Amino acid sequence: MTIKTLDTVVLEHPLFAALTPRQAQIVAGCASNVVFDEGEAIFKSGDKADTFYLLRHGQVAVDLHAGERGALTIDTLGQGDLLGWSWLIPPYRWQFDARALELVRAVAFDGACLRGKIEHDHDLGYQLYVRFSRVLLERLQTTRLRLVDVYGNN
Repeated sequence: MTIKTLDTVVLEHPLFAALTPRQAQIVAGCASNVVFDEGEAIFKSGDKADTFYLLRHGQVAVDLHAGERGALTIDTLGQGDLLGWSWLIPPYRWQFDARALELVRAVAFDGACLRGKIEHDHDLGYQLYVRFSRVLLERLQTTRLRLVDVYGNN
């Protein structure tokens, strides 16, 4: 089994692949490995959002509280997916809930650390905003389709 450094993990992910080695090193410097047990809450809507995750193993449900219907799973994410974009957009609060559906291993990126870094490296900030804008658009489209499935027949 090959042990990879966080620099390597960052550079190998498509979201970060086109970053310069220096930029990837900056991003990896704000990262750490984390584990979540099955059923564990990763974050809750409304809580402070200062982290995002690169999922390396396991699955995560992204839920929206839908009033009397309770929690509605709007997306299920797995290996290679990014979890969380609220760290990048003020007021830095989670918009959804996330919970581990099974044992999850991930790389956690400290969003506050990265926000500080991009204040001093606007090129890196631009690269991250462009990439996360794509993730955000993808997630909004998925959410829209899921909501049409749930509420469109009423």
